[in-house]
Amino acid sequence: MNILQVWAPDARTVEVEVAEGRHPMAASSEDGWWSIHLQSVTHEVDYLFRLDRGDPLSDPRSLRQPFGIDGPSRTYDHSAFRWSDVSWRGVPLHGSIVYELHVGAFTHDGTFDAAIRKLPHLKDLGVDIVELMPVAAFPGHHGWGYDPVNLWAVHEPYGGPDGLKRLVDACHASGLAVLLDVVYNHVGPGSTLAAFGPYFTDAHSTPWGPAINLDQKNSNEVRAFLISNALSWLRDYHVDGLRLDAVDMLRDRRAIHFLEELAVEVQALAGQLRRELILIAESSANNSQMVAPREAGGYGLTAQWNNDFHHAVHVAITGEKHGRYCEFGSVAVLAKTLTRVFFHDGTWSAFRRRNHGRPVDVSRTPAYRFLGYLQNHDQIGNRAIGDRISAVASTELLKVGAGLMLTAPYTPMLFMGEEWGANTPWQYFTDHIDEKAGRTAAEGRRAEFSADGRGSVSVPDPQDQETFLGSKLDWSQLGQETHRELLSWYRGLITLRRSRPEFIDPRLDQVSIDYEEDEKWLVVRRGRLRIVVNLDSRIVRVPLDTAGTGILIASNNAIQINQDRITMPGESFAVIET
Repeated sequence: MNILQVWAPDARTVEVEVAEGRHPMAASSEDGWWSIHLQSVTHEVDYLFRLDRGDPLSDPRSLRQPFGIDGPSRTYDHSAFRWSDVSWRGVPLHGSIVYELHVGAFTHDGTFDAAIRKLPHLKDLGVDIVELMPVAAFPGHHGWGYDPVNLWAVHEPYGGPDGLKRLVDACHASGLAVLLDVVYNHVGPGSTLAAFGPYFTDAHSTPWGPAINLDQKNSNEVRAFLISNALSWLRDYHVDGLRLDAVDMLRDRRAIHFLEELAVEVQALAGQLRRELILIAESSANNSQMVAPREAGGYGLTAQWNNDFHHAVHVAITGEKHGRYCEFGSVAVLAKTLTRVFFHDGTWSAFRRRNHGRPVDVSRTPAYRFLGYLQNHDQIGNRAIGDRISAVASTELLKVGAGLMLTAPYTPMLFMGEEWGANTPWQYFTDHIDEKAGRTAAEGRRAEFSADGRGSVSVPDPQDQETFLGSKLDWSQLGQETHRELLSWYRGLITLRRSRPEFIDPRLDQVSIDYEEDEKWLVVRRGRLRIVVNLDSRIVRVPLDTAGTGILIASNNAIQINQDRITMPGESFAVIET
C-alpha cells in the first residue's frame, strides 16, 4: 500500500502529489514504469500524478475516484472487505438464465445496496446469473456506463468498490452468479489515459477515433493493462464473469488475438480460484470462432450474443421491417435462427450490402454458447424513443416471444423489467461534464434517427435528467393485473425449462422444425416435446409428427389436443408432451 506505480514510458519526470506536497518518482527500469515508496500513503489517501511538471492527473489504475473522474485518485485496500462467500464455486453458463440490469435504473435509489433489496424478486423469478451493465467510473452522475474513464474504479454514485462487493456477496448468498459488462474498445470523454503513454494507435480506427493499441509498439503494456483489469474484477470483486463490449472494435493483428490471450489468463485464474469463470463476447460478426475452443483454432470464450435470433423473434411478433430488421420477418428465417444460430451465416445481407457471417458447425458447437434474448439494453435503447417491445406488441404476443426465447436451445437472457412487461422506456442517457461532449451526444442521437419515420424531434435529449429518470423501472406496476399475468407466465416458463432436460440439451443437430409460412405457425421438435407457435391472429390447426399426450404449458386456455392436431387460437404458444 505504501508503493505507488505508474507506466509513463515517454515522460522525462513523474511526480506524485499527496496532501503534504509533491514527491519525485523514480524510473524503475527501461520499460517505462515509475514508482515511489511513501510511508504516508496508506488506506484512503488521495493522490495525483504530474508528468513533466504538467497538470495533475488521476492514476490510470485508480481504484477509487471519490470526487468523480476529474478529482484525485484514492488508495483502496481490497483485503479490508470481509467476504462471506468462501464456499462459492460459481455457476456454469450451460443451463443458466441471465438477467441484465443497469444499477442506476433498476431501482429508485439507483445503488448497489438498493439492488440487493430486489434479489428476492430475481430468485423467485428463477434466474441464475445477474449481468450488470458497466460500473467503471464514467462522466457525471448517471449514464449507460459505456464511456468509462477510470477503468479500475467503481462508479461512486452507485456505492463505490465496497458497494459492488456487498452486491456480489449478497448475490452469491442467494445462489446468483454475477457477470460484469466491461468496455475495452475505447474510453469516454475526460479520459487522460493518452497522456501517460501509447494506449491508442492511429494504425486502426473505430467509431470513437483511434483504436486501443493492441498490436503496435508498446502494446504489450496496453494489453497487460486491460487483462490485469479483467482479472481484478474476477479476483478482487469475486465477479463470476465478464461481458466484453463490442469486441469487433478490438483491432488486433497479432498472431495471438487479445481475446484469446484474455481467455487463457482467465482460465488460469479459474484454476487458481477453483471457481467457474465466464467470458461472453458482444459481437455482430456472426463468427463462432469467438467461442470455439483454442485447440480447434478459436479464441476460447464461453459464449457470445446472438442478435440474429433477437431480430428474427422481434420481427415475427411486431412486424417491424425497418433498418436492420428489413431481412427478417418470415417464419423460415425464425426457423433458421432456432436451428442454425445465425440467419446471416455467409449469406447476402441487403442491410450491409455484402455477404455476412459464417456457418456454425451445429454438430460440434453447443447451443448454450450463444445467448438468445427478446430484449436487451442495446435493442431497446438504440431505438429512437427507447420503447420496449411491450409498447408495440400485445400481451399474447409478448407471451409468444418469451416462450420462443425460454424454450430455445440457447442461453436465455432477460432485460430488467421484461418479465412483467414493464412499459417504462429504456432510453439512452448521459451526464457528460464536458459541454461539448454533451452536445455531441444529443446531436448524434438526433442525426442517427433523422431518417426515422417518427422524426428526429421525438428523440429524447440524452443529457436531460428526465431522460434518465424516466428510464427507471416502476416497481409499482407489479401490483397491476396485466403485469402480474405476464410475470406468472415467465415464472411458469422458467420452471418448465428447469424441469425438462430437453430444454437445456446443447445439441443443435437434435433440434428440428416444421412450419407453414402462409399460416404463420411452427413446431419445434425437442426430444419428446413439441413447441407449437401460432404467430397469426387466426385460429389454426397445427399437425404434429406424432400424437400429443398432454399440454405442459399454454398461453391460451383454448389450446386443445386432438391426437396429432393442435388447435391454436391466434397469437398463442404451447409446449406439448408426445
